[in-house]
Amino acid sequence: FANLGVLWQICLTALSLSSTETLMDSTTATAELGWTVYPVSGSSDNSWEEVSGYDENMNTIRTYQVCNVFDNNQNNWVRTKYIRRRGAQRIHVEMKFSVRDCSSIPNVPGSCKETFNLYYYESDADTANKVSPAWMENPWIKVDTIAADESFSQVDLGGRVMKINTEVRSFGPVSKHGFYLAFQDYGGCMSLIAVRVFYRKCARVIQNGAVFQETLSGAESTSLVASRGVCIPNGEEVDVPIKLYCNGDGEWMVPIGRCMCKAGHEAVENGTVCRACPSAFFKPIQGDASCMQCPINSRTTNEGATNCVCRNGYYRTDSDPIQMPCTTVPSAPQNVLSIVNETSLMLEWQHPRESGGREDVVFNIICKSCGGGRGGCTRCGDNVQFVPRQLGLTEPRVYISDLLAHTQYTFEVQAVNGVSDQSPYSPQYSSVNITTNQAAPSTVSIMHQVSRTVDSITLSWSQPDQPNGVILDYELQYYEKDQTEYNSTIIKSQTNTVVIRGLKSGAIYVFLVRARTVAGFGRYSGKLYFQTMTEEEYNTSIQEKLPLIIGSAAAGLVFLIAVVVIVIVCNRRRGFERADSEYTDKLQHYTSGHMTPGMKIYIDPFTYEDPNEAVREFAKEIDTSCVKIEQVIGAGEFGEVCSGNLRLPGKREMFVAIKTLKSGYTEKQRRDFLSEASIMGQFDHPNVIHLEGVVTKSAPVMIITEFMENGSLDSFLRQNDGQFTVIQLVGMLRGIASGMKYLADMNYVHRDLAARNILVNSNLVCKVSDFGLSRFLEDDTSDPTYTSALGGKIPIRWTAPEAIQYRKFTSASDVWSYGIVMWEVMSYGERPYWDMTNQDVINAIEQDYRLPPPMDCPSALHQLMLDCWQKDRNNRPKFSQIVNNLDKMIRNPNSLKAMTPLSSGVHLPLLDRSVPDFSSFSTVDEWLDAIKMGQYKDNFANADFASFDVVSQMTMDDILSVGVTLAGHQKKILNSVQMMRASINQIQSVEV
Repeated sequence: FANLGVLWQICLTALSLSSTETLMDSTTATAELGWTVYPVSGSSDNSWEEVSGYDENMNTIRTYQVCNVFDNNQNNWVRTKYIRRRGAQRIHVEMKFSVRDCSSIPNVPGSCKETFNLYYYESDADTANKVSPAWMENPWIKVDTIAADESFSQVDLGGRVMKINTEVRSFGPVSKHGFYLAFQDYGGCMSLIAVRVFYRKCARVIQNGAVFQETLSGAESTSLVASRGVCIPNGEEVDVPIKLYCNGDGEWMVPIGRCMCKAGHEAVENGTVCRACPSAFFKPIQGDASCMQCPINSRTTNEGATNCVCRNGYYRTDSDPIQMPCTTVPSAPQNVLSIVNETSLMLEWQHPRESGGREDVVFNIICKSCGGGRGGCTRCGDNVQFVPRQLGLTEPRVYISDLLAHTQYTFEVQAVNGVSDQSPYSPQYSSVNITTNQAAPSTVSIMHQVSRTVDSITLSWSQPDQPNGVILDYELQYYEKDQTEYNSTIIKSQTNTVVIRGLKSGAIYVFLVRARTVAGFGRYSGKLYFQTMTEEEYNTSIQEKLPLIIGSAAAGLVFLIAVVVIVIVCNRRRGFERADSEYTDKLQHYTSGHMTPGMKIYIDPFTYEDPNEAVREFAKEIDTSCVKIEQVIGAGEFGEVCSGNLRLPGKREMFVAIKTLKSGYTEKQRRDFLSEASIMGQFDHPNVIHLEGVVTKSAPVMIITEFMENGSLDSFLRQNDGQFTVIQLVGMLRGIASGMKYLADMNYVHRDLAARNILVNSNLVCKVSDFGLSRFLEDDTSDPTYTSALGGKIPIRWTAPEAIQYRKFTSASDVWSYGIVMWEVMSYGERPYWDMTNQDVINAIEQDYRLPPPMDCPSALHQLMLDCWQKDRNNRPKFSQIVNNLDKMIRNPNSLKAMTPLSSGVHLPLLDRSVPDFSSFSTVDEWLDAIKMGQYKDNFANADFASFDVVSQMTMDDILSVGVTLAGHQKKILNSVQMMRASINQIQSVEV
């Protein structure tokens, strides 16, 4: 066996180790292996023996051999040195060995073997000696009995001819720091040529746009170890967290998810690099697409561009795709022609030579009247008619009528397209000058009766809208209603008033009138009907007037007496009001400040003996035929809330919200329902919901208000979590404060100011709504927002402490509620005080607890909230001061950059109440469900965020690493984590 190592090296072939890591290799030893043998070797024919050989490069290799087959009951062991596992969980052993065929040995006993056993023993330190661990199967763990596929038996002159066997075995899981291997011979003739100990791993790889770091295989041969990929620089995850699994053979498999190059970058080098788009190229969205060259008339300002900006003089509309070339304004229309016919005109022209690269060219007509006066040309009035229209003409022609006669006009024909409004210059145009001809006057449109008797009628009418010259006279035609125009009488008048005499008593006459200039008569007006008095009517009117004539002599005396009475009554009433104002809660008459001169004072509709009178005074009655309900959009306390259309006579149709009173209502419900209209009808402010009117004379009873497209503020914020800038949010808050300032100036106290009672229109304008309803909620209401307090229902989380305890509602208590609304807005609709009970909220406020700043809330805004939550109501700011503060923030955005840290000195004695009670949750999964982030449970588990202690230390980078990509969800989780961390720290400090 002396030269077995040389033969092994001749037979050794190259093996790729790209997916393995060697822990021990006997062929690399340059000195004796020094393994421990048992029994101790004393001669060449006893136990295992270490021998040397040489490879083809004359390098020494060390092998172990044993051949003691003639003694029965052999038990020969050889143990390796201590092998550190270096994190591996499953160990592989590759053995190269040769075995002598027992049948080729003369006189061999029956105990000769051609196999040996492989064992391992785990240990946290190198503590083995000659007697420990004991040379027996326990404590050693048997891996397998190793049998040779081929044995050798022949010998030639050059040495032994042998067969080399290679066997690989694995074992696991291993958990201690290291282990020993042992080889047991129990009666064979063999040589252990080489032993290599290794573990498998999946090498670092870039796949599917992500980097997967080197990963060890699992403890079992069938194990799949998940590895979380990290997108290559400038890459972004798509849909799900990206993963690969490392199998037991050190191979990557089962790819999940992928990363794509983000906007402005493209994949190169087989998807291993996301390269920024070079200059003059862009990529608008993430994906596999390559960068595109900038469209015509556009350029990039830097590498990695997501769009190309238009060059000077070229533009895009908001609806133009970014791949579209930038375009410019069209040139002027060509060859404008005009045909004048008295006071009308036909204009025609040709399309511009250059359209600006667009197909949406339309034409506008600018009409100027140039009468030759000192003022020069002025814009034409609204009386001039354009057919089909004046602006946005798609065809190169227009008919213009109702011009003034003998007047010079200039008409500019503008060519505009989709980008004309972005150009700093006026549209290109061609103009034409015309002078209208003489024309008859237009029709007299208005005629009314001045007076009448039994035989006469006095009429008057207005001058024609377009006299088209000097009116020479008017011609009045009239006849009895039962006759025809052929029997008519014609009267001429130099003025626009005439008395028609000689008429029949009580007869109805038809009247028409027309005007005349030097160009002739205009058209007759429409027929109008007037009736003379009957004798009875005339006598009755004389009798009615007689007392007035007689009484005129005493009018002066009566007037003087009336003045005295009024003075006395007013002085007494003023005294009654002073006495009553301290006790009544109906008239919201507070002594918080003086009224602005001319400012209206709010009048509580319940001070009226008949509340219907308040409705008639403050709300306009609308005929039900003007209202069209389209669809139901919600339910209110008294009935359904609908959207629909309102078309009032002489006004445009408008989209409105309609509250209806459910059928079967009581008189009290009807009164309470309409009281909101009586309140709302007194207000007129851009940040207070506007009442259009009421329907009370038919069923169903309705309250009609302006329509707010985005609904209530709290729902709108939750639906758009994280989508607005701080300035936009401050703008919303400023609008609410402005509306509340107006209400406070009118001495109106809202009592239920909350984000749910603020409505938002399509322009993000916030308006205060829902007036006074909280005062009329029944005690058995099921709405948990309103809780009984001293005999009434109160929205505890929004209400000032003095209002809860003493029912002292003032504008100062509304300021407290406004501070809660500020917190709702900055937290995107989070519920104030989270899951605390109403009683816990009351107790916490009494102990000076105040809500902490929401995520990313500027310190200036949180300080304003704290000012609104001063316990002493006299220390709270007025709404006018709040508006001024917000205006300063908007004018100086830098003041909004400073953020309030969690430990900012804010009183947080009950901060642990602001997050779920962790003692009630046994797992992180339950906590995620509680904050409505349950969709990330697998992400947290796979990233080993499995305990509250670990979760409480998470940073924004950790949240990103577990796959939370939505900004709103990131903020919600991080905010809850910060609260959790503070709560845990507080608990620990209390324990200390």
